[in-house]
Amino acid sequence: MPSSSARSSASSAPLPRFHNPAGLYDPQRFGYSHLAVVPQPARVVHIAGQGGEDADGRLPAGFDAQMRQALGNLRLALAAAGASPADVARLTVLVVEHSEARLAVFSRALMAMWGDAPTPACTLIPVPRLAIDGMLFEIDATAYLRADDALPSGSARLPSPGIASQATA
Repeated sequence: MPSSSARSSASSAPLPRFHNPAGLYDPQRFGYSHLAVVPQPARVVHIAGQGGEDADGRLPAGFDAQMRQALGNLRLALAAAGASPADVARLTVLVVEHSEARLAVFSRALMAMWGDAPTPACTLIPVPRLAIDGMLFEIDATAYLRADDALPSGSARLPSPGIASQATA
């Protein structure tokens, strides 16, 4: 019998469905889709903005290095929730000193990370600075898993705010 965390073959496809409607330009060369539709019920995974810091908090110099580290951090966070890039419906990207050259580098990296899978809806926002001096890139994500997909082993279940406040009252 398969484990509760295994997806059945009938439900192995990621929940988000992506679409680029006629009448809108084709965004695929930039590595995103216009629409992400997620049927309910679903388990929602919100991933906080991931910057280019390594596990020790060191921030490499340069946009390319930070962007690649941030995408690696995103991949690690997704895996911790039992998700993969194919489960991501929405990305928000913040870029300091945005340029067409940085967009091209990011678009290629995003398409490489998603491979042949459809890419998520994505908004890129040029910003004057980020939280840490020298930080040039940040990406957050929202992923959707089937409601009955189990959390991976070792994942902590945090109490809901209502439970926590009742326990301390």
